[in-house]
Amino acid sequence: MIARRSPSELEKLHRSGLLVHQILQRLSGMVAVGVSTLDLEHEADRMMRDAGAKPAFKGYYSQAAGTKFPYVLCVSVNEEIVHGMPSQKKVFRAGDVVSLDTGVQLNGYFGDSAVTVALDPVTPETEKLLRVTRECLDRAIQQTVAGNRLADISGAVERHAVTEGFSVVREFVGHGIGTSLHEEPQVPNYVDRKNDNPRLKEGMVLAIEPMILAGRPESKVLKDKWTAVTKDGRNAAHFEHMVAVTNNGPWVLSRPA
Repeated sequence: MIARRSPSELEKLHRSGLLVHQILQRLSGMVAVGVSTLDLEHEADRMMRDAGAKPAFKGYYSQAAGTKFPYVLCVSVNEEIVHGMPSQKKVFRAGDVVSLDTGVQLNGYFGDSAVTVALDPVTPETEKLLRVTRECLDRAIQQTVAGNRLADISGAVERHAVTEGFSVVREFVGHGIGTSLHEEPQVPNYVDRKNDNPRLKEGMVLAIEPMILAGRPESKVLKDKWTAVTKDGRNAAHFEHMVAVTNNGPWVLSRPA
């Protein structure tokens, strides 16, 4: 069952989304040569505690991994697609592509968002990868209107990525979000004709998160049981926003109005 949120609930989700936005803005500015991914973890944890929020990721149990995620932040570098785990030993280097993904629970409602940044020197391929991934998200958001179907969102991502010479991840998807981090429906970045294709209705809230790969679409999970990487070793990019379906069009809850 897909939840539909009231205007007051959407305001609470917006507050959660804005906190995530602030955290990601701060962390993006910290990404620099010589900084460790654990440094970002500590800053994200501090900001959540100062805001009176709980981390959405830390302690999250994955049946596939068979364990709980131990950090408040995912930091995925270069060929890492999602769920990269912070480490003091993982230090940023020139040319790195860095995806930051985090979430909070604030007053019972969840926020979740992701952004990718690149360190100089940025290659033309990396610049294009980040641009196209952002465009995929923007095009998906434009489709998040009452009366459309879920496949309109998925198709917008897939068409643009493929047209630009990139591929989309099939093993990891977006999701509904509200009083739980992951709610129905799943939001794939490709048109999945085997699954339901619900019509979008006012009050639905979706975490839309294109994960776009420079190379082939195949991925694998490392021995830590969390970190997903591209099989061919090519770079990946990841952007995510929470989007509410309203009668006035899409409302992006994870950024300022």
